[in-house]
Amino acid sequence: MFRTKRSGLVRRLWRSRAPVEGDGEADRGGTHGSGGCCMGKTTKVAKSNAGSEAELKALTHSILKKIKEKQLEVLLQAVESKGGARSPCLLLPSKVDAKVGQQSYSLPMLLYKVFRWPDLRHSSELKRLSCCESYGKINPELVCCNPHHMSRLCELESPPPPYSRYPMDYLKPPDSPDSGPSSSDTGGTTYSAPVGLSDSLALQESGERAHWCVVAYWEEKTRVGRLYSVQEPSLDIFYDLPQGNGFCLGQLCSDNKSQLVQMVRAKIGYGIQLTREPDGVWVYNRSCYPIFIKSATLDNPDSRTLLVHKVFPGFSIKAFDYDKAGSLQRPNDHEFTQQPRTGFTVQISFVKGWGQCYTRQFISSCPCWLEVIFNTR
Repeated sequence: MFRTKRSGLVRRLWRSRAPVEGDGEADRGGTHGSGGCCMGKTTKVAKSNAGSEAELKALTHSILKKIKEKQLEVLLQAVESKGGARSPCLLLPSKVDAKVGQQSYSLPMLLYKVFRWPDLRHSSELKRLSCCESYGKINPELVCCNPHHMSRLCELESPPPPYSRYPMDYLKPPDSPDSGPSSSDTGGTTYSAPVGLSDSLALQESGERAHWCVVAYWEEKTRVGRLYSVQEPSLDIFYDLPQGNGFCLGQLCSDNKSQLVQMVRAKIGYGIQLTREPDGVWVYNRSCYPIFIKSATLDNPDSRTLLVHKVFPGFSIKAFDYDKAGSLQRPNDHEFTQQPRTGFTVQISFVKGWGQCYTRQFISSCPCWLEVIFNTR
């Protein structure tokens, strides 16, 4: 029987669908991010029975065959590259509903479930990425259905488990003879501001366009490379990416021979996307492994200890909230009087976490991590 190009694309798409638990691929690195978020909370979806699987396959095939070939190619590029390749929006009617068993889904929701998150229940769990044409638009006739233009929202646990709290820590210069934290009776620790801040100040004084943050990359207690000044609203930070521009950690020269550091470097992959939006700064985990984040605006403003938040692949978290940050700038605030020139910082570790539930008590013991220093001027 003669096979058309369209049917070939549809078959390739179905083979590239997101695995569910029991498929043999579901736990392979967590690529699609099916699971919960923050403090290790997970939500696994059981493998569907043969009947519902056949029904889902038939429904997906029938819908995909109605989509134009060019649009199928866009969807295939996004799905097969797992978001690594820059793919355009897939604009389709938002009013079309599909039914699997007793459950009805909109066309976008069905594609998100099939190709990214089989456990997805409601659109309120999603956040559209700012690169998408549908970003910020309410109920358009055509909506982007590209699964890799979406992310899952990271829900914070309340109250958090007690083991996830740890004393606030800052960095000493990398050549300091004693880079460990010095705990006080209150549980806080004091570090000096990161070395190399003068790099960002020099950029400002040279008359270059104002930056909204700078990013420092660290391997354990050593900063690698210069500070990266961020002027565009969105920045990709990655080790290896098929397409795209941004802060490529793989191009930095590092003398660290630690096997753990080299192993974590290899797992950074597509890394993260850092985006400045109207309500704050969001971090999207594009990699295949969890990242860990500490930020003062993710915690109770009256607390003297901060949480480390675990963010799974495919999830987004508002790492810096502008409104909360304003309420934290008090004259005697311990968190910010330590770094009067840098203002607010967010720390992000790739793959490995830190805190009281880990062998690494402080982020300076993590193999590969970032410090995002916001320009509050």
